Order: sequence, then structure tokens, then C-alpha cells
Amino acid sequence: MTEERTPAGIDPSVPSAARIYDYFLGGKDNFAADREAAEKIIALGDQMDYDIRALVRANRAFLGRAVRELADAGVRQFLDLGTGLPTRENVHQIAEEARVVYVDNDPLVLVHARALLEDNRRTIAVAGDLREPREILDDPAVRAHLDFDQPVAILALAVLHFFPDDEQVAGIVSTLRDGLPSGGYLVISHGYATRGEAEKVAESRAVYSRTAAGDIVQRDPAHLARLMEGFELLEPGVVPVESWRPRADQYPGDPDRSGYLAAVGRKP
Repeated sequence: MTEERTPAGIDPSVPSAARIYDYFLGGKDNFAADREAAEKIIALGDQMDYDIRALVRANRAFLGRAVRELADAGVRQFLDLGTGLPTRENVHQIAEEARVVYVDNDPLVLVHARALLEDNRRTIAVAGDLREPREILDDPAVRAHLDFDQPVAILALAVLHFFPDDEQVAGIVSTLRDGLPSGGYLVISHGYATRGEAEKVAESRAVYSRTAAGDIVQRDPAHLARLMEGFELLEPGVVPVESWRPRADQYPGDPDRSGYLAAVGRKP
């Protein structure tokens, strides 16, 4: 994407976490500032023996498996929070019979999502900020599209690590849990570091501090398990994304060099 094609209201000089992620996945919906920031993250990963692009691919593969598992279990409604830029294997492409709402606070994400979904009546995209989860759940467009008297799966993949305040994250998850009906699901993936590279992690946070997200933090399996209290965790529990019900026909990744944790919980 070139700066000449920038939609109104978007500053291409400020890196976006969504567009950085798009670059990691090999997408083209990003600007020079996004690519520069992404390459810094890739270089830091190389110094820690992490292939950042591989980690992101593994996280995307987990999304596909989780959505397929829940669709096979009868879930026909998905609320995808912080969805990021449209790419391959979107929720509505995996669960084709489901009703899907994509939520993001990045204007460019919404421009692309709405263009992609123009002819898809089962799927909509709305503006929303995860800092205000209750407002997302109460959004009239969300309520008109999804029936919260029936099972809904809420997806929060690779987004909660952009909130450094542990109490805020706990409050977000609690609000989402309270808003789900019995039989609903919460799907989370979250960044973590398996080795003690404090200096490189700090440098990574410095890169993200210049994006609209503002920060990125790592949380460990015990922390995610506490966040998922009140849910019945699906097996195998809180594990690297590569280890959550892997499939032979998907990119396997390396759980010993993972950068994301996964958890799927069902509300009793």
C-alpha cells in the first residue's frame, strides 16, 4: 500500500499493530512505517532465535483450528475482537454458515473489512475498542446481528498483550465472561517469552510504544489460567498455540519456540 492511497483519517507515519501483523503474514496492506517497525521486531526475534513470521503463522493456524472445533460443536455465532486486517482464513471463511461480527478500532481495518464483506450478509464489521468491552457487547449493530440467548464464541487473539495493566485485562475478560450466555466460549491467544531475554523484550516494547497500541507485554501460562477462571477449559488447557489440538494439514510450528499461548474456555 502507498501513502497516496491512504484512507482519510489515517496517519501512515504512525505504525499500526494490525498492519505490522499484516506484514508478518506477508500481506500488502501496510505502510513504510509499519514495515520499518516490523523489521525491527523480526531482527530482535532473530537475536533470540525466534522466527517472528513463523510464530504469527502458528497463531493464525490456531485461530483456524479453534473456530473449526467450535463450529463442529454447533456454535454458529462469532464475535472477533481486534480482528486486524482481512487476510486468509478469516473466521467467516472457516465457519461459512455462522454469523460473524468483526470488531477493531483501526479505521483502515474497518475500510478493508467492509469492502471485503460488502456482499456477505452473514458478516459485519463494527468499530469498537476493547478498553470498553461493555460498549462492544451492547453495540446495537452487534446485538442486531448476534443472538446472545444462543451460544456465542468471543475471540480475542493476539490482542490482550497490548494492555499492560493486569487489572484492566482481568476486567476486560470478566466483562466478556459475564456477557456470554451459558454455553458460550472465549478463545484467547497471548504473547509470551519462553526464555529470559529481558533486554530484547524491552526493545520490542519500545518499538510497539511508537504504534497506536502503545505497548506490548508478556504473560505466562499461570496468568492466563487465572484469567480463564469461571470457564471450563477445553483440553489441552493453556498451552503454546502450536500444541492446541494440532492438525496434520496445518502449519505445525515449533511449540518449544512458541511466542503465543492459547486457551479456549466454555462458560457453564
